[in-house]
Amino acid sequence: MNDLLLLMTAGIAFLITVALFPVVIPFLRRLKFGQEIREEGPSSHQKKSGTPTMGGVMVLFAVAITTLLFLPFILGDGIGRKTALLLIVLLGYGLIGFLDDYIKVALKRNLGLTSKQKMLMQLVIAAVVYIILLTGDFSTTISIPATDLSVDLGAGYGILLLLMLVGGSNAVNLTDGLDGLLAGTASIAFGAFAILAWTVAGDVETALFSISIVGALLGFLVFNAHPAKVFMGDTGSLALGAAIAMIAIILKMELLLVIVGGVFVLETLSVIIQVASFKLTGKRVFRMSPLHHHYELKGWSEWKVVTAFWIAGLLFAALGLSMEVMAG
Repeated sequence: MNDLLLLMTAGIAFLITVALFPVVIPFLRRLKFGQEIREEGPSSHQKKSGTPTMGGVMVLFAVAITTLLFLPFILGDGIGRKTALLLIVLLGYGLIGFLDDYIKVALKRNLGLTSKQKMLMQLVIAAVVYIILLTGDFSTTISIPATDLSVDLGAGYGILLLLMLVGGSNAVNLTDGLDGLLAGTASIAFGAFAILAWTVAGDVETALFSISIVGALLGFLVFNAHPAKVFMGDTGSLALGAAIAMIAIILKMELLLVIVGGVFVLETLSVIIQVASFKLTGKRVFRMSPLHHHYELKGWSEWKVVTAFWIAGLLFAALGLSMEVMAG
């Protein structure tokens, strides 16, 4: 396989996204699918109220079209089992996010789905995926990054899978708070896994799926960079978080997800620490959580925060890549 195949796949997804958004954004405006900004958030964000959301639908559409129509043509074969699983996760969690977004913006119910409803749906999809994996020759062993050590979790692997899919989707969702923040950091993380799938694992299916997401996200970033013309919404963020977790599972690089997705981990930890500290001591560790809001309230411009997090994402991705190469 030629490395140009990766660029071609990313390019197709990018072009689909860039071509669709100039049509979709005015359509979303006409439907009044505008983002409601939380009052407890930074005051500077109130001017973003009404910006079209649910842009994640087009990201998922571009990935699905690239995967279902173009990849079989490029590879000369239909989609494989791995790609089918990845699409189930991406579109399944995307549907949960879509329902949440639709209730918020179309039905004007600010809370959307309840946390219990979202959690139940996420767990059901994760359980279905685990059952599908059990029907195949799937190893329950996990490897320790940068070492030759491995541990067979046996039935406990199912718990890990549930935690990864549910935790990944919600961690990425928490990161979607500033213009271009999630699109940039997710592009970097998916790009790292595309490289790992292509060069280390030799998994063409997973590599092309991952790089198609990178292309779609870069296309989305054209319209989501500050000042954003469209937001991703839960439709995109929940789907992306679950998808990157599933990619790590398929590649048998489960623990490496913590490194490559380091920005998402830090964002989640900041929320956990903030809530725990306030409940236990009545004091806040951060000015606001997730972490990106803390730096905003310290006086950093939105673009400075986003750039810093992109750089952090690149460093985490480079660390993950080097650790896997060392292990190899």
